[in-house]
Amino acid sequence: MVTRTAEMRTLEGHPQRDWGSVRSAAAIGSTACRDTGPEIPAFQARVRRAARRDGFSQAVRPVALRDGATWISCLVREEFPGAIQIVDLGHAKEPQWEVRQAIHGSGDAADAWAYVRCNELDAGNLSSVLAALRLHVATCEDACECHDFIERNRAWMQYAEFRVQGLCVGSGVVEAGCKTVVGWRLKRSGMCWTLAGANAMLALCSCILSGGYEDFWEQRAGLI
Repeated sequence: MVTRTAEMRTLEGHPQRDWGSVRSAAAIGSTACRDTGPEIPAFQARVRRAARRDGFSQAVRPVALRDGATWISCLVREEFPGAIQIVDLGHAKEPQWEVRQAIHGSGDAADAWAYVRCNELDAGNLSSVLAALRLHVATCEDACECHDFIERNRAWMQYAEFRVQGLCVGSGVVEAGCKTVVGWRLKRSGMCWTLAGANAMLALCSCILSGGYEDFWEQRAGLI
């Protein structure tokens, strides 16, 4: 999980994360729990604690930038009912290239088809994207899945409208955080971790990357 504010703007007017606002929190935890039990999943509890720590509820415009998984949408609605949900633009564009390969194969004409679909997504013209996919849903499984994905997440894929509001629509900082916090440290050649050891290392890495390393040890030593 990565939290940040993005009220700054680039010279072109695009939203840009505010310097020093990024905070990382990483751990390996389950998203499962019993439907009849009072407890919540470990992952959800961690998200709740991180949001409280970072003052997410006090944000002027709380935004949850996520992939298209249904369970994440449900978690956001439950924990942050007032947040604006946005499906990462990259997750919306990637399936277009998979559909291109399934329908048209490779080559310039196939690439042109995918570029048109991606430009339509950028412009928020989801009806055109869906119409193009609908031509192939009966004969192409990838097209059918992509069509259903967009239809299911349509309300959270209004990218042109989100940009007008000055909101970020890409989760590159989150993807980079996963590689920096988790992949770079835990997935080196020959490494073998226990769950407790991996989570301890992830907590330390998150603390360092969030600029809280000195405060962490001062708190433990009772200095502040």
